[in-house]
Amino acid sequence: MKILDRYILKTFLKTFISVFVILMLIFVLQAIWLYIKELAGKDLDIATVLKFLFYITPTLIPLILPLTILLSSIMVFGSFAENYEFAAMKSTGISLQRAMMSLSIFIGFLALITFFFSNNVIPWAEYESYNLRKNIAKLKPAMVIAEGQFNNIGDDFNIKVEEKSGENGQFLKNIIIHQKTSNRSTNHKTTIAKNGELLSAEDSNILKLVLFDGYYYDDTPPKNPMERRKYPFTKTYFKKYVTNIDLSQLNNIDLDDKQTTDKYSMLNILDLNYAIDSLKKQRIKHNEEFSQTVFKRTNVESLNQNISIDSLNNLNIKKPSNLLSVFEPKKQVQILDYAINTLTSTTSIIENKKLFNTGEQNYLNKHGLALHKKFALAAACIILFFVGAPLGALIRKGGMGLPLVIAIVLFLTYHFIGLFAENSAKSGSLNPVLAAWFSTLIMFPLSIFLTRRATADRGIFEFDHIIEPIKKKLGISFKKNNISKPLLKNELDKEAYIKAKSKYSNSTVNCKIALISYSSSLILLLLYFIFKNNELPALSLSSIQLSALTFIIYTITFVKSLVFRNQYVKLSKETSISIITLLFGYLIFPLAYLKLRYTKYQISELREHKETLVFNKELIKTTKAIKLFKAYNISATIALVSYFIPIIVVPAYFILKNNKLEALGFSGLQLSLFALIVYIIFALKSIQYINKYFKYIGLKEITSFEIILALIAYPYFYKVNNKIVENSQK
Repeated sequence: MKILDRYILKTFLKTFISVFVILMLIFVLQAIWLYIKELAGKDLDIATVLKFLFYITPTLIPLILPLTILLSSIMVFGSFAENYEFAAMKSTGISLQRAMMSLSIFIGFLALITFFFSNNVIPWAEYESYNLRKNIAKLKPAMVIAEGQFNNIGDDFNIKVEEKSGENGQFLKNIIIHQKTSNRSTNHKTTIAKNGELLSAEDSNILKLVLFDGYYYDDTPPKNPMERRKYPFTKTYFKKYVTNIDLSQLNNIDLDDKQTTDKYSMLNILDLNYAIDSLKKQRIKHNEEFSQTVFKRTNVESLNQNISIDSLNNLNIKKPSNLLSVFEPKKQVQILDYAINTLTSTTSIIENKKLFNTGEQNYLNKHGLALHKKFALAAACIILFFVGAPLGALIRKGGMGLPLVIAIVLFLTYHFIGLFAENSAKSGSLNPVLAAWFSTLIMFPLSIFLTRRATADRGIFEFDHIIEPIKKKLGISFKKNNISKPLLKNELDKEAYIKAKSKYSNSTVNCKIALISYSSSLILLLLYFIFKNNELPALSLSSIQLSALTFIIYTITFVKSLVFRNQYVKLSKETSISIITLLFGYLIFPLAYLKLRYTKYQISELREHKETLVFNKELIKTTKAIKLFKAYNISATIALVSYFIPIIVVPAYFILKNNKLEALGFSGLQLSLFALIVYIIFALKSIQYINKYFKYIGLKEITSFEIILALIAYPYFYKVNNKIVENSQK
């Protein structure tokens, strides 16, 4: 192994192990908090608790490992770029792919190990932890009689209390007890009392329950059926009633007992394939049995099938106008009643079968999902590495600051997309194979995009290599800073001034969009709670969806404004933004916006070469024209994207509706409505900016009639205006 590969791998492994251990501790603590109710009050020894944590830990790997790879790769490659180590590599002819080669091999081996781990270790851990939790739940239930719900105590008692009080929770209020008899499996004895008290001696296996002021019901049937008509049940009032509950069996629970073995999360690939095949065969068998049952209910088999049609045609029988008229009125009523009852019962059977089939399909989907998630986890490790490594090289920041924020945002996006797809698959709304791979497939294009960007040494939000070919196809060719050259003594100062001014202008525009999106998201979130409290589920769902969408737009524009701001900082003597300020600004953006809005930035080149610059009218005209056209271009781009969203989404709504995916279609319709509002706002803003630009350079402004036509056919308006700008430059 070469020295460079060894150095990169060593640096990555140090960061990887550190991040993995920290995240493991965080997630284990979260697991303890999650299962604290199952462990508390059970008098468990340290060995059992440690065993529980030991079994739970492997099940956390699908969450911890992808986040560790993503965060480690961003931190390491961001640190390389920040400390100019990549610049040194490039100067010696080493590309980004060559620098990533040793880590790519390591990540490949790690993905292979992850696959075997998810196929063997995680199912074993699920099996052990599930059975241990099940056994712990049976241990000493008298210690944890929960309020407001039925609690099973042993095999015979089912108790519910409204309220517990006292130092040890021994005083009970409003008690209901269902008790099974020794010779019957169902509840035939019910006791209701206003108050009660739990009494038991230390180290005793008998729990004494003393009840006050209540009733005792017993509906155990007598031997003679005639007696049951006279006395259907027994009811007894009591002032004090004492019952003893035997806890000897409950306090001798074997925590190592393994009873559940066939849960889908406990199976490896071979077992899952076998289970899926068995479930499919079982479903076919159930459907065949159901079809036979429905067929037999028609009583077709009871008809005489030996009678030929010719023999019936030879009979000289007058054809009745109505089949029922052949029978007597009494028989007619019986026939109709029988037909209605048969139809009702058959319909009920079919509805129940539909529910049963849905349950079977969902259970089958869970097995398919568990099978493909084992492969998807291994693939996610590789793809998230190719997201994190180039992203770190692009943002050029190491450490635990900005990389941590970006990694968490990306991982939460990946995780919640996967969670949404998984829940949809379990409910039958999405194919389980697609659901298992959905979040990974979403990240795959991003990994390709970022890797190509980092290789070409381009910024994240620079799309000139994509936009320029499209402009040539559409006949649009507007070049930056090509509107009459300014007359300056120092060309370097002129270039620095215009470049810095452009970056600052782009940052300001993105800040404004971020402020609008942030405010809209908060307003929609407030509306969500208002609609939810007023029991308007449809409106509350729409509000929270739009709030999430606007917050995503806010996050994107916030990051874009930061990128332009950092580019501006490099061209000036302004200090960079600290991580604390960055996080504070992201959470409370309006305050950060006000600070940015009213702070006067000065460009370092202008400070250093102030005596060499000649600010004549031509320079002012050039920069003003550039600023107006940039503002128009940004608004027009947003309007153009928003224009096409409803055109694409509205037909998709009807397609989804026809395929019985109304919820997904309705969400798309809401998105198109939101996009339409955004389109109108930014289309009008773009028209306002282009009018100012035309007025500034002496061209005719757009009329009201042309504005109406522009709103209807905006792409044509966009193309024509860019053509006019191109001609005006010539």
